[in-house]
Amino acid sequence: MCGIVGYTGAKDVGQLLLDSLELLEHRGYDSVGIARVESVTDNVHIHKCVGRVRDLRTECEKEIIPSTCGIGHTRWATHGGVQKKNAHPHRCGQATIVHNGIVENYRQLIEDYELQEQLVSETDTEVVAALLDHYYQGDANKTIQKVAGKLKGTYALVMMFEDQPGAIYAIRNVSPIVVAECEEGIMLASDLTALGQFAKQYFVMPENVVLKMEANRMTLVGFDGNVVEPEILTLDWEMQSLGKNGYPFYMEKEIMEQPDTFMATVKDRIVNGLPDFTADDVPDEALTACKRICVVACGTAWHAGLMLQALVKSVLHMRIDVELASEFIYSDPIINENTLLIAVSQSGETVDTLEAVKYAKKRGAKCLAVLNVRGSAIARESDYVLYTEAGPEIAVASTKAYTTQLAVMYLLVAKMALLRGEYSLEETRHYMEEFQRVPEAISQILERRKEIHVIAKNVLEAKDLFMIGRGMDYSTLLEGSLKLKEVSYIHSEAYAAGELKHGPIALIAQGVPVVALVTQEKLMSKELSNIKEVKARGASVVLFIKQSLAEQLKEDYEVVLLPDLEDKFMAFPAAVALQLLAYYVSSDKGFDVDKPRNLAKVVTVE
Repeated sequence: MCGIVGYTGAKDVGQLLLDSLELLEHRGYDSVGIARVESVTDNVHIHKCVGRVRDLRTECEKEIIPSTCGIGHTRWATHGGVQKKNAHPHRCGQATIVHNGIVENYRQLIEDYELQEQLVSETDTEVVAALLDHYYQGDANKTIQKVAGKLKGTYALVMMFEDQPGAIYAIRNVSPIVVAECEEGIMLASDLTALGQFAKQYFVMPENVVLKMEANRMTLVGFDGNVVEPEILTLDWEMQSLGKNGYPFYMEKEIMEQPDTFMATVKDRIVNGLPDFTADDVPDEALTACKRICVVACGTAWHAGLMLQALVKSVLHMRIDVELASEFIYSDPIINENTLLIAVSQSGETVDTLEAVKYAKKRGAKCLAVLNVRGSAIARESDYVLYTEAGPEIAVASTKAYTTQLAVMYLLVAKMALLRGEYSLEETRHYMEEFQRVPEAISQILERRKEIHVIAKNVLEAKDLFMIGRGMDYSTLLEGSLKLKEVSYIHSEAYAAGELKHGPIALIAQGVPVVALVTQEKLMSKELSNIKEVKARGASVVLFIKQSLAEQLKEDYEVVLLPDLEDKFMAFPAAVALQLLAYYVSSDKGFDVDKPRNLAKVVTVE
């Protein structure tokens, strides 16, 4: 959840930390803080506040502190309320610390070490700082290992010790840390968005290894005392992709990028008009040997999994289950060597999904991950990885990551259909031809975004909103409803339209907005009947409909026309249209679209 940054080198660290934390705010923005080692006196100065990085800038400008070494943190609150005393960094004696994760046994540690009188905050993090100070006698490596052995839970810990000015230490268990050697120093962060401005090469810090950073060198030492050589990776993002490029919010920019990110994701995976995963090192056998598919994911990625489920059922006619990763290991899932587990995650660090992968592998399943971040925890645990090429997604509400996940899944189904004999070569080529029309269809929706903006004004004042559809449309609406909830705070619920009469229609009253999606020709007559049912009870209906199906419906409803594709591919333009609806509702209400309340981009706690 939280964002962490650390730097030691030749640059003035204050501005560097604040700029980097601003790029990490999508991980949490309840409070923010930095700790700097003053260059002249070696004293540690801590500044922190409730609120955003911009608020801390104002605070820091009041005091000039020359420093080239420091750590920073932007918080998503778990233990302890949103108060200044709970903001990181925390300091106890010699130790100053920032933390991402949850120490599950912190209460027991307080009791065992009689720490209560030393603690100021309500956080689990300050307990770790107190333990570090308790054990510290000058040997940081030994102290960190000893304290780590006492902790239960997940953590990325970044530390400074008062008698070692210029040095930063780190250790992690599950929660991510990436590290880069820069031109004028060494830097670490929770994710790559903070590093891209300083370096093109980086490494993912291994678990249970102590990192020591100094101005011109670093070492990684395992618990066995051996030096660890990390795997160096190359960052392939362009720095301009981290800016808003003139858009008021990242979310709008990222919605607009989707034709390009779709193409970037698929272009090297289409060879001679056919799906091809040779470059991804995914063997055909992995796609033919399985008798069952199980998808694990959370949030938006779970909705992408539901779309895969619909495709697999209709095209491959095989067993597929889609499980919420947060529930998976507790539900006694049926997993064996005949199962292909597909794990979907933008960050590759979603802890629930990671644990699901570990569980499945222990039971003999092969694991294929669909991820956006190279070198992430899920990537390292999986047998095969298909990377999306969404680039950095800064807005908390996912948009381009979702459509690139769908793109990979559509390719996967096409490949499996050809390999398993469900599609002929000719049928596969036809599928791929239609698939490659998707970017143009998305572009057409983006060109019509002003029409969707006008429609959005109709629901600005709504307290409740319902979305209805059937088949694949229902799966698409689950994601559309989530987008609206995330960024507009309107209570929105998506229902399979046929289920209305089994209870939900009782909630329809005069003026209640209902968003209906109609893109599946075979289900159109049924869906229109359901739409008439809610309209008859006073609902204000907005109809998103495939253009070829619209006929005379404009006269009866507020209509958004979706560009024509074959039915199975309509999820792409429909999803983008619903993203735009959510975006305009939120921005017109005056909200910070990129940073919805109580949410964080990456979920690294269970």
